[in-house]
Amino acid sequence: MPKRGFTNPNRKEYAVVNLSTLNRFEEGTVVTPELLMETGIVKKLQDGLKVLGDGELKVKLTVKAHKFSRTAVEKIEAAGGATEVL
Repeated sequence: MPKRGFTNPNRKEYAVVNLSTLNRFEEGTVVTPELLMETGIVKKLQDGLKVLGDGELKVKLTVKAHKFSRTAVEKIEAAGGATEVL
């Protein structure tokens, strides 16, 4: 079978993390992509890290990532934390 369609060479692949997985960190921790790789939550960063708003965040964290979903930003700020785009 021949391949059909178009493959975008400029497409970006992001490693994805849900908010519910960030509850394992202590309150006040600065969560970075490097920290997530050290703890084994993210295996390969690819083109960056994207935080999705699936689940509830129960701890106050400062999260640094390349992209955030709108709901993730709202839930992090509602928990008293902060977001920073890299």
